[in-house]
Amino acid sequence: MRGLAKGLGSTDTVSSPSFTIQQQYRTQDLTLHHFDFYRLHEPGVLVHELAEEIHKEDAVTVVEWADIVQGVLPENRLKIELKAVGETKRQLVFRGPDSLKYLLEGLK
Repeated sequence: MRGLAKGLGSTDTVSSPSFTIQQQYRTQDLTLHHFDFYRLHEPGVLVHELAEEIHKEDAVTVVEWADIVQGVLPENRLKIELKAVGETKRQLVFRGPDSLKYLLEGLK
């Protein structure tokens, strides 16, 4: 999350929303919304807030532990999975429709 916020140009202090569930970070052009549903068994009213945020054109929304909100997430989305490939190494696996491939251009 810190790298994404920094890459988007945010100078806000980035912290884990595990206890607050949702955080927002401002950039010059957009808002980065970070939802973390790790501790929840039911999304409750946050599902409505998420449903509103994911459709805003001036925002990027990141959802961690998204299984409990699958019904709200758009089909046309980029999914990033972190896989452990060692004790201190992680592999990023990107999945999404062809229409979003441009987001991954230049990544190695």
